Amino acid sequence: MSAAQSIGSAVSSHAGRVDLRALTVEVGPPDARVTAFDGLDLDIEAGQFVCVLGPSGCGKSTLLAAIAGHLAASQGRIEVDGVRVDRPHPDRGLVFQQHTLFPWKRVVDNVAFGLKVRGVGAAARRREARELLELVGLDGYESHYPAQLSGGMQQRVEIARVLINRPRVLLMDEPFAALDAQTRKKMQRLLLDVWSRVRTTVIFVTHDIDEALFLGERVVMLSRQPARIIADIDIPFARPRTDESTLDAAFVELKRRCLALLREPA
Repeated sequence: MSAAQSIGSAVSSHAGRVDLRALTVEVGPPDARVTAFDGLDLDIEAGQFVCVLGPSGCGKSTLLAAIAGHLAASQGRIEVDGVRVDRPHPDRGLVFQQHTLFPWKRVVDNVAFGLKVRGVGAAARRREARELLELVGLDGYESHYPAQLSGGMQQRVEIARVLINRPRVLLMDEPFAALDAQTRKKMQRLLLDVWSRVRTTVIFVTHDIDEALFLGERVVMLSRQPARIIADIDIPFARPRTDESTLDAAFVELKRRCLALLREPA
């Protein structure tokens, strides 16, 4: 069984449904607490690809951190497959804008690190890491170090390193924002290809409306802080999507709608 099939099997047996109920999260020091969002309700079906849009500073990254278990809810709750989230877990993999690879480890060992922590033997974990590197188009780069790779390639390694833990939910915090436009497009297409194979739930934060509409099945739009959901839009465009899809009249009209919502006052 390939890594993609193995991950897909794990995801299908652990649904990956995310439920937020009356979620309030406060951040900052005790004497200067700020309410990032207040009473947020959101349901995400297992295997969905959901993009989150909103103005800068509205709490999109805070939302991912809370779902990941790095921030505690002040009120309300977060559940994944009916189990309350109260701490980080490999079931919820987080990919940041900047990679967090170990510079002293070769690519294959960076990807295999999660399995090493779990006590999997060297041969088995490196075999699975190589399969995942093939999945993200990096076969042949196993022995490279991160500094020898381009930014896009580093992010591919980052995605593979998260996927090796077979996450039910993949949380992505503007992972392509630092890339040039051409590389960003390539990474978007790669991500959709990987998602079509492993079908884990993806929650993808972005500032880019085109990116959200190109990638997502749904776009959840947040207001300024304290954030609330101002729109939850089903994206009707068929897959696979192409660059030409973004020129379609329906795509342009939906982009106008998103722009108008982002410009609304709090």
